[in-house]
Amino acid sequence: MARRNRARRGKVILVAGGAGFVGSHLCSALLDAGNRVICLDNYLTGSPANVRSLNGNPYFTVIEQDICDDIAVDEPLDQIYNLACPASPPSYQADPIHTMMTSVTGTGNLLRLAERHAAVFLQASTSEIYGDPEEHPQQEDYWGHVNCTGPRACYDEGKRAAEALCFDNLRVGSVDVRVARIFNTYGPYMQPNDGRIVSNFIVQALKNEPLTVYGSGEQTRSFCYVSDLVEGLIKLMNCQPNPGVPINLGNPGEFTVSELAELVLSKVASASTIVHAPLPPDDPQRRRPDIARARTLLGWQPKVALHDGLSHTIAWFQTTLAKQRAARRPGRTRRRPQQPVLSQDL
Repeated sequence: MARRNRARRGKVILVAGGAGFVGSHLCSALLDAGNRVICLDNYLTGSPANVRSLNGNPYFTVIEQDICDDIAVDEPLDQIYNLACPASPPSYQADPIHTMMTSVTGTGNLLRLAERHAAVFLQASTSEIYGDPEEHPQQEDYWGHVNCTGPRACYDEGKRAAEALCFDNLRVGSVDVRVARIFNTYGPYMQPNDGRIVSNFIVQALKNEPLTVYGSGEQTRSFCYVSDLVEGLIKLMNCQPNPGVPINLGNPGEFTVSELAELVLSKVASASTIVHAPLPPDDPQRRRPDIARARTLLGWQPKVALHDGLSHTIAWFQTTLAKQRAARRPGRTRRRPQQPVLSQDL
C-alpha cells in the first residue's frame, strides 16, 4: 500500500528496486539531496527492512509491485531509475523465466512510464553483459563473450536485451535514456545469504565456517563500495547532455578471489580456513572495468578503497547477524542453508 506524501520538493523520482541493496542506498541519497522519492519493489530480493529508516520521511513513498505488471503513477515524474532485477545467481536462477521477463517486460513497462511522464530514465545494467570477457580490462565498446543458452543467460542476456530496448527508445526519441554497466558492488544492506562473493566470505568468517573459494581462486574481480556507485548513478542521471552511450561504473582495482578471502580473514577474528569447490558454469575468469569514459563524461571515479569499504561492511554484518541471533526463537528447528554460489553483480 502506498503512503502519500504531504509535500513536494526537488524532483519527483521513482526508484524501481528501491528496497534492494543498491536501491535503498540510492533512495536515501536522493532524499538527502532534497528530492521526493517513490520506491517501487516487489520484495522478491529486496527487503522492507532496507528502507525502514526512511518510512517516517514525508517525501518518501513505498509501492509494492512487480515491474512486469502495468505501472501507473498518478503524480508527475521527473526521473526513473530501474534497479529492479535479482542480481546474484541463487536469486536469478531460482526463477530464470521471471528474471528474463523482469529485464525485458519490466524494463519495457518502465520505459513506457517514462515516456508518458517525459521522465529521464536510467537503466542499471551490469558487467555481466561482457560475459567471460576476451578483452581486459573491459571497455564499453566491447560486445562481450556470453553463453546465450547457459544457466546465467536469464540474467546476462536479459540485461543485454534491456540495453537494446533502452537504446532503441533513445534513438527514436521517445525517452531520454542513460545506461550504467555496474561492476561488483558491496556494502551495508547486502543480504547475508544472497550468494555474492563479499557477503559469502564475511558471513562465513563471522560464523567461523570455511570460506568457500570456487575454482582456483586466481580469477579476478573489481569491488566498488556502494556509496561510490550511488554517486556515479546520480551523476549519470543528471549528466548533460545525455552521453548516449553505456557507462562502466566500478572500481578498477583488481583482486583475485583468493586475495579477497585472505583480506577478509585478516579483518575478522575467525577460526575459518579456506576450502575450494568446483567453479560454476560460465563464471568469468577476469573482470575489471575501464572507467575512462566515466572519468571524462561524468567527472566520476571511486574514492573508497577495498580495505576501508570491507571494514564498514564487516561492522554492518556483525551487527546484523547479532540481531538475527537475538531474534531467533529458542527451540526453533533450523534448516541447513544451501551453499551459495558466487555472484559478480550488484
